[in-house]
Amino acid sequence: MLNDQVTFRRVAAGSLLVVAPLLQAVAAFVDPGTWGDDREMISFGDDPALAQLQSVLYHWSWMLMAVAVLGLVHLTRRRLTRLGNVVGALTMIGYLTLSGLLLTDPVEWWLGQNHTPQEAQRIMDEMLGLPGVVFGFQMPWMFFGLFGLPVLTAVVWRTGFVGWWVPVVVAAGYLGSFAVPYGPVTAVCWTVPVAGLGWIGLKILRMGDGEWAAYYPGVREPVSRSPESTPR
Repeated sequence: MLNDQVTFRRVAAGSLLVVAPLLQAVAAFVDPGTWGDDREMISFGDDPALAQLQSVLYHWSWMLMAVAVLGLVHLTRRRLTRLGNVVGALTMIGYLTLSGLLLTDPVEWWLGQNHTPQEAQRIMDEMLGLPGVVFGFQMPWMFFGLFGLPVLTAVVWRTGFVGWWVPVVVAAGYLGSFAVPYGPVTAVCWTVPVAGLGWIGLKILRMGDGEWAAYYPGVREPVSRSPESTPR
């Protein structure tokens, strides 16, 4: 499969669209901060093992989703190509940014172990409030992923690849999570898009290599000239 670009890219795209959102949902459920104190320096200290596990799961979920986005963009090669390219690029940037921000998790855990909650929160706020951190790593890039993915699935729907319910489910889950504080409801919200994105992934896995390759632009073969038609 590694020697076949069509099979590899199709299987990779389909598999990651199933695995990446599932890892994010699992991360939300195992995160001590989902069920405990909303101050992570405290909840992480309550269960350091699960704190590290959720960071790893979120990291790989968002890294893999950035790659899976390429598969969604591939489905826009026939229709809405420009929109698919732009939204896809922004969505990838968003997920890569989210993954990078996870490096603050061990910092919060360490601060919670060595300072009072108030002092730990003050230090974190001061660190994350630096202009270079805010505008270089957070704003607005971190929102491109969770906002861009519903838009990209809507573009895929408009191409006719999936039904209307797919972008609705993805949008309801990811955008709905912004309406509630991070907690048990967030875990439920982030589980909902697994159905929509997983359905796209399964459709990609079930389609043949020929269908996947048909999205590539046709290659024109050069027209050969006969000796008689060659200008002298």
